[in-house]
Amino acid sequence: MTHLSPRHVQIEEAARLGVESGWYSTKVSGTFVSGPHVTEADCLVRIAEINPPLAKRKF
Repeated sequence: MTHLSPRHVQIEEAARLGVESGWYSTKVSGTFVSGPHVTEADCLVRIAEINPPLAKRKF
């Protein structure tokens, strides 16, 4: 499972990278996985969809 985190890309950086400004889910390496999202909350929802929490095992 890949650890993803939200990251906001400002207008200046977005222009340099050739992407839209907004929230992106990113890998630890900085690679964009999804986005742009309008809000950080929307980005976190998408991260949860991509990386659902592990189910607890019963012993």
